[in-house]
Formats: sequence, structure tokens, C-alpha cells
Amino acid sequence: QVQLVESGGGLVQAGGSLRLSCTATGRTSSTYAMAWFRQAPGKEREFVGGISRSGMSSSYADFVKGRFTISRDNIKNTVYLQMNSLKPEDTAVYSCAATESTFFSRVIVRVNDYHYWGQGTQVTVSS
Repeated sequence: QVQLVESGGGLVQAGGSLRLSCTATGRTSSTYAMAWFRQAPGKEREFVGGISRSGMSSSYADFVKGRFTISRDNIKNTVYLQMNSLKPEDTAVYSCAATESTFFSRVIVRVNDYHYWGQGTQVTVSS
């Protein structure tokens, strides 16, 4: 089993940047595909970006393409989400997720396929 702890959220003005981190403990993260999801008040949780266990493949939701970048450091058991050009509509609780994967280069995008979740970190973008 793996535990996930996020950090890096906060308050930023529109157009600014934040970097979220998610550190996995308990088992090596290199056996897990990982992703970031977000949930705004009154809305369903949605996929933001995902990365394969090898780090060679990534995928993004259309609303963040060109602005957000997901990466991972399997030595540090950490996945990152670099968020640039933030907009007020990016305001949400961002959660890290992990799931076992037998595929080195497969990105998993469905929320129900993830078995492990962090507690979430609040990102607030002011206009």
C-alpha cells in the first residue's frame, strides 16, 4: 500500500504559477501510474493530468494543455504538477492519485481506476 501527501497549494493571482508536489511513502512509486485530479465546490472531481509509471508518457485535460506540466522523480518518489498562467476557474482542491500499473508507458485517466488518494491541497486563483 502507498500513502500520498500533497503540498504546494495556496493563493495566487491570475496569471501566476504554482508547483504542487505529491510524495509517496510505503512503497516505491515507480510501480504506480499517477495523476492529479481537482474538484471545485459543487462540481465533480475531474482529471487534470496523468503520467505513466516510467514517466515517459503523460496526458492532460484540454483545459490545462499548454499551461500545466506533470512530471515525476522516481528516486524521490514524488510527482509534480507545474501550473502556469493560472486562471480563476482553476480554483479547486487538487488531489494526487496512484494506482498499480503493469504498463511502463500507459497513462490512466479515469478516476475510478485509481486506488490511492492524497488528502488534497487547496489552490485559489484570484482575479
